[in-house]
Amino acid sequence: MRLWSKLSVLMATLLSVACSVTPPKDVKIVDNFQLPRYLGTWYEIARLDHSFERGLDHVTANYSPRDDGGVKVINRGYNANKQQWQESVGKAYFIGSPQQASLKVSFFGPFYGGYNVIDLDDEYQHALIAGPNRDYLWILSRTPTIDSQTRDRLVAVAKNYGFPVEDLIWVKQTPTSTQ
Repeated sequence: MRLWSKLSVLMATLLSVACSVTPPKDVKIVDNFQLPRYLGTWYEIARLDHSFERGLDHVTANYSPRDDGGVKVINRGYNANKQQWQESVGKAYFIGSPQQASLKVSFFGPFYGGYNVIDLDDEYQHALIAGPNRDYLWILSRTPTIDSQTRDRLVAVAKNYGFPVEDLIWVKQTPTSTQ
């Protein structure tokens, strides 16, 4: 019975982490969000390290509408060590109002994680995305590169929210011959 009890606690812990969708404490999400303007391709400029994107460069995310009212998500990146492209297809749904940029996203069956837009310029060209805690952060752009002023502004926003910006990985987006 002790083993069963330990396994139950472990599973509950894993499920609570895997299914956490709310933004990190004291992090404000974008309001007056307009999904149609956000759809399309975004380039990953920087991210905090995590296992599901480790070693990937040339990372993009493409968002398109789903028939059920959700968002289709296609994440794609190049693994130079394996010399191959990797792609994950998922789905996302608003947690509450579609005017608030807080969604739950799933790439693995019934397990959802948080996708929270915490900074977005008026032209929908640059975005700062947080997961459910301060271990997940992405800087996205409509173009493969961003200017230093935009980069510095987004990093400052993330730093003010308590993200470990010194650990950001700057994603290589230069063209490869295998694209």
